[in-house]
Amino acid sequence: MQLINIGFGNMVSAGRLIALVTPESAPVKRIIQEARDKGALIDATCGRRTRTVLVMDSDHVVLSAVAPETVGARFENNSEVNSDE
Repeated sequence: MQLINIGFGNMVSAGRLIALVTPESAPVKRIIQEARDKGALIDATCGRRTRTVLVMDSDHVVLSAVAPETVGARFENNSEVNSDE
């Protein structure tokens, strides 16, 4: 199981990640609100502004204060390390 750092010492499983999206659009705001209502929202921002929304295959939604490009680069670096093994 490979983990991706999403900021402030928080990590998510790379194998369970479906999408990385920015939180500005109305559909993403709806996804966040629906996850909050059903108790499937994980806020890993440590009180900072949400910059990335991670959608997991378990229907959990994770909020991160790290830029989507940064999380994506960490995911890519993680994938390259795994393909070398």
